[in-house]
Amino acid sequence: MSHTSRRDFLAQSLAAASAGFAPALGLNAAWAAELDPQAPREPHFPAKAKAVIWLHMAGAPSTLDLFDYKPDLIKLNGTPLPDSFAKNLKTATDGGVGNLLATKRTWKQHGETGAWVSDLLPNLAKQSDHIAFLKGCKTEGSTHVISSLKLHTAGLVPGRPALGSWVQYALGSANADLPAFVVLPTGKGAAGGGRGQVIWSSGFLPAAYQGTAFRQGDSPILHLARPANVTEPEQRNTLDLLRALNDYEARNRPGDTELEARAKSYDLAYRMQTSAPEAVDLGKETAATKELYGLGTKETDEYGTALLRARRLVERGVRFVHVISGAPDNSVDSWDAHNGIEKNHSVMSRQVDKPIAGLLADLKSRGLLDSTLVVWTSEFGRTPYGQSGDGRDHNPWGYTSWLAGGGIKPGTYGATDEIGLRAVSGIVDTYDLQATILHQLGLDHRQITFQYQGRSERPTSVFGDVVKDILA
Repeated sequence: MSHTSRRDFLAQSLAAASAGFAPALGLNAAWAAELDPQAPREPHFPAKAKAVIWLHMAGAPSTLDLFDYKPDLIKLNGTPLPDSFAKNLKTATDGGVGNLLATKRTWKQHGETGAWVSDLLPNLAKQSDHIAFLKGCKTEGSTHVISSLKLHTAGLVPGRPALGSWVQYALGSANADLPAFVVLPTGKGAAGGGRGQVIWSSGFLPAAYQGTAFRQGDSPILHLARPANVTEPEQRNTLDLLRALNDYEARNRPGDTELEARAKSYDLAYRMQTSAPEAVDLGKETAATKELYGLGTKETDEYGTALLRARRLVERGVRFVHVISGAPDNSVDSWDAHNGIEKNHSVMSRQVDKPIAGLLADLKSRGLLDSTLVVWTSEFGRTPYGQSGDGRDHNPWGYTSWLAGGGIKPGTYGATDEIGLRAVSGIVDTYDLQATILHQLGLDHRQITFQYQGRSERPTSVFGDVVKDILA
């Protein structure tokens, strides 16, 4: 005779009830999500994408030097910002408004879509027919902290969940032996400027939904292996004891999700001892695949390793992989080029160009691009006017982001004005970007809700529209 604890009986009964009554009553998946954060859950409608690889360019690149070709800016180089553009302009920093600064890059159109890409990204340019360029992006705030929070959490202050946390909350895990939301920081200062772990926090969602950060290097997960002098039954007994102690405390603290998250993390770590080392081990990848991502080359090895691991993770059912690009050394400050933009962007572009192009090509060759949504974006862009002579200031009013794969239609959508200062058509706020990502995963951002402090919270706050023009 099998014996079922009262806790297990209640959990099973509630799970059955939520499965049976939710469709009839129009309830969301919150019940099931709180019972088991890893349990897979159905999307609202058929999904185009199964996973997201989010490429965050920390520090904000100048898309005027990468994707947004502006002949008029080149003609006006060195002249003051025209009064018609300066109206209502609030500068981001104390550097003021310098003269217009033209890009020094060489530009060409690429592929059947005719996408403009500068010579800073020659490898990515070859993949342009897979990419939808959103050239009318905008955001709020002009500091890294505020704009990065808005990009990742739809909030201007800390405390809201990251988009990856919402995805795990809504869909659960496709592989119970791996985290559903993984973060891969690279370089130095990759999540600096006060952002840090807050951009992959679970916020007011249960703590079990926060992102799991993997370290750089050959051993990205600390303390995963079982100590040599501990047997498997001994470890299992220890975990069972910890579970019992946490359960005892949880009964006295019903509103504290940290205890349940801790117990779940112990169990997940136990399962990961077998699955995770294999998932991040690149030893079985071919020499050709490693070369495709730029492994073995100083400039591209670290970032390429992160992207190859990202592909392996989504291949194994991880739903959301957040890769953060930081500075490779102390010679530049991430993408944050307030001065020396030529040096800065040359260094940063060499780091990411080949690996990102390799990721898109690799996903395509393996039949994974159709089911994997790749997102390239940053907290904001940079101004067409100069700062410190040879740099650019923050620009939240108009910049480029792009998406590829996952049911996205390649091409160019939207535009900035003649000099690239403000978005003027096809305007896409970060809320719209988040809503579109969720839509491709089969999720209606208005139907994902969580009760917090008397409010029914959702991933995009009270904003956001799906960018339907780029959907295939």
